[in-house]
Amino acid sequence: MTSATTLHHVPVTDGHVAAFDGGEGHGPPLVLLHGGGLDHRSWEPQARALRRAHRVIALDLRGHGASSTPKAPFRHADDVAAVLDALDAAPAVLAGVSMGASAAVDLAVTRPEAVAGVVAVGAGAGGPEFRDPWTLGVLAAQDEAARAGDAPAWVEAFLRFAAGPSRSLDDVDEAVVALLRECVTSTLARHVAAGPPVLPEWAEDAAGRARHLTVPVLAVVGEEDSADHARQAAELVAPLPQGRLVTVPGAAHYPHLERPAAVEAALTRFLDDLGEEPPGGLIPPGRRAARPRSGRRREGRGSD
Repeated sequence: MTSATTLHHVPVTDGHVAAFDGGEGHGPPLVLLHGGGLDHRSWEPQARALRRAHRVIALDLRGHGASSTPKAPFRHADDVAAVLDALDAAPAVLAGVSMGASAAVDLAVTRPEAVAGVVAVGAGAGGPEFRDPWTLGVLAAQDEAARAGDAPAWVEAFLRFAAGPSRSLDDVDEAVVALLRECVTSTLARHVAAGPPVLPEWAEDAAGRARHLTVPVLAVVGEEDSADHARQAAELVAPLPQGRLVTVPGAAHYPHLERPAAVEAALTRFLDDLGEEPPGGLIPPGRRAARPRSGRRREGRGSD
């Protein structure tokens, strides 16, 4: 990503994970996890800016980018944990988009001592549950294209998430669309060409267990995103004493690309707010956590 970034190939079961590591500064490292079909390049605006004051590690999750193609059941959270251990980066703040957000929450509930905070963009805990007719229609189009072996049609269906239900791709910056198209086309060619992908598994009852997180959790959702993705993000933070929701206007499922300055500002504030607070992990069921210090917002709007 930059000349000061080191690429690590971290061994995991039956493969490796590519980690782009750079920057230094105060506070815990920031680990960036991309969405499904994409790779570390989707976080480049924030990684480049935040490496001026923080150690930032951007991953290619397994089955994406420079990481290996999975050949057997696996969990992204286990791979992220292997990276944290190999690079002496725990506890870390995990910031993920979509699939990457769910992986971040998965690790927070299974290895709470390794996580100092979570930023979930456009997703919630565990494998997503979709109900909204628009989202189900996009997924059906993807399934039809996959059955027909029509990769270009699958990509076009995938890109509908970049616009959201109320816009068209003409409303999204062409550079953003081009990057998304390049990433997902590369993923299909590199990791799916030989046959259907091995999909990740998720922690058991991740959503229920996430209700007991005590580390700070920030949910970020684009105002133009689907109802399902907005619901998942809101449900993640609603029960948490240190949960907060930020809505980014003028963006759908990828606000970090459409409104990079807004997401960078939200990440910066989140990292600054952590201060010297130790990671909290999980609250045992039935026990209350301390409330956050006064002044922490539960809900807000981002601006570019």
